[in-house]
Amino acid sequence: MVVSRRGASAKAPRTQFEVEPASKIIVGDCVAEMEKLQAKSVDLVFADPPYNLQLKGALKRPDESQVDAVDDDWDKFDSFAAYDNFTRAWLLAARRVMKPSATIWVIGSYHNIFRVGAIMQDLGFWLLNDIVWRKTNPMPNFRGRRFTNAHETMIWAARDENAKGYTFNYDALKSANEDVQARSDWLIPLCTGDERLKGADGKKVHPTQKPEGLLARVLLSSSKPGDLVIDPFNGTGTTGAVAKRLRRAYIGFERDRTYADAARARIDAVEPLPEDTLKPFVTARDAPRVAFSELIERGMILPGARLVDSKKRHGALVRADGAIMLGDKVGSIHRIGAMAQGSEACNGWTFWHVETAKGLRLIDELRAEVRSAMAG
Repeated sequence: MVVSRRGASAKAPRTQFEVEPASKIIVGDCVAEMEKLQAKSVDLVFADPPYNLQLKGALKRPDESQVDAVDDDWDKFDSFAAYDNFTRAWLLAARRVMKPSATIWVIGSYHNIFRVGAIMQDLGFWLLNDIVWRKTNPMPNFRGRRFTNAHETMIWAARDENAKGYTFNYDALKSANEDVQARSDWLIPLCTGDERLKGADGKKVHPTQKPEGLLARVLLSSSKPGDLVIDPFNGTGTTGAVAKRLRRAYIGFERDRTYADAARARIDAVEPLPEDTLKPFVTARDAPRVAFSELIERGMILPGARLVDSKKRHGALVRADGAIMLGDKVGSIHRIGAMAQGSEACNGWTFWHVETAKGLRLIDELRAEVRSAMAG
């Protein structure tokens, strides 16, 4: 399995959109509506299906006040077998529209996620990670007879075992995490405050609205600007709102017209982030190759110029052909840099400086200017 660990390469199309990626919500059954999409056309699926909570009665606090629990009809199934059939149907529909390089996220609780995971494996999905969403402000266990349920689980999976080139923006995630690998446990608060959609009566529009911070991390980790993201269970449109803000195309499917209308209004109000803030993260390894001779060809360094180290202990002459001279020794910026220091290897780009009217300038800074011009 080949992984695109560092996001888009420098050779990938630039993320500039003459037409902004579209967002669309389709009212209807997700299985039937996904069948209308072109096969292998979707880059990322995020699914927040019914959890099948199996509530047997009203949930009350110790003071006998009633908890606003999930008791909607869409979360009720006659049996585990019925829930499993429902799960297979929407997973198969989602798998059909996924590109070979696409991935899928499914979120759930202990009520359903183990059944969903087993079915995903039976259908051929290849599990990549399970992510634990730890809630900073979970609802307590009011009866005091179980642990506080303080987390939910997300399964991240590829389309199949042989999937190649799926997106994982490893280096961007690591940089955002203070140069430490991103972990599989995410501490993110529940959706509260102004982010929570409420109706005219002041009540929650949807009982299980997910926080935008959670979806932002999902999309930033496993998709790129311009990708098509779908959500089979659109709800109040959190996935769509985040997708639009991050300049991803989006299609959501929702059976409940009230939820769909609220989601459309929410997504319409979202302003995409500036394109510069979403450019692909390019590591030095992925950046386009620039030869030292290109600096000479572009007139940034002239033949006959003198290169020195930061303390001016060593000096080398720049030749017209892109090699440099140290005494009677001729070679690359790397080879001559190593020779000057009496070492086996040297990164000439970070060792040599060119003398300018304003002082020493690292030649790697000139290379960065060339790369910027190539990207522009």
